Amino acid sequence: MRLAEIHVYPLKGARGISLARADVLAGGLRHDRRFMILAADGAFVTQRSHPRLALIETALSREALTLRTPGGAVALPLSIEGPRTAVRVWDDDTEGVDAGEGAADLVSTHLGEPCTVVFMPDDVIRPVEAPHGAPGDRVGFADAYPVLLATRASLTDLNARLPAPVPMSRFRPNLVVEGGEAFEEERYGRVRIGAMALRMPKRCSRCKVTTVDQDTAEVGKEPLRTLASYRAEGNNVYFAQNLIPDGEGSVAVGDDVTYLERREAP
Repeated sequence: MRLAEIHVYPLKGARGISLARADVLAGGLRHDRRFMILAADGAFVTQRSHPRLALIETALSREALTLRTPGGAVALPLSIEGPRTAVRVWDDDTEGVDAGEGAADLVSTHLGEPCTVVFMPDDVIRPVEAPHGAPGDRVGFADAYPVLLATRASLTDLNARLPAPVPMSRFRPNLVVEGGEAFEEERYGRVRIGAMALRMPKRCSRCKVTTVDQDTAEVGKEPLRTLASYRAEGNNVYFAQNLIPDGEGSVAVGDDVTYLERREAP
């Protein structure tokens, strides 16, 4: 098996960026989900309620993150200092720094409502949820875990059941593996990618974001409806695997991938 794709999503909910190589830090891939949009009431904004986020393009340079919408663009520093403000991601209380009026105006115009953009400084620690997180595990503005891995074999299995195939972008993974069997990733507790070791504590529970076309922002019923027919357990529907890095390093497209520590059940 090999690592076939690497993606980061600097602005939570916006379009991702494909990379040939990425640094893996304690909180996930460098630049992944360090920025987040807040509504006027302080609630974080995602494609669940605002599918038009999929139309916000992102681009990285050495110095800046550029956000681009059909109505304009703004460049933001990759690190922003300033007063900290309390923000909440699901049940987690954490902190962010206002990314400025330019970002707020761009996003507010695009979404049609007042919004702000916040940045998570590197020294802000948001622990990974118990019981799956160990002391020192941390995450940025991602929903719960630092890294998400999906496999082409699992997507092929799903697409064979769908009325029309969907691309991997529906699942917004960081790492995509080529080779192996469908859902083989769920049978192991760890994975080695190149020289990096990562724990695989939990399958990823999927939501309506998977029904958003990432190119057009149109919303349908699939693939969530079909996933629910054969990938449901209780009230959850699963596709892809959450990862937590053991240490820091880097990964690159083409790296060998090996699953470790087989377990009996997901």
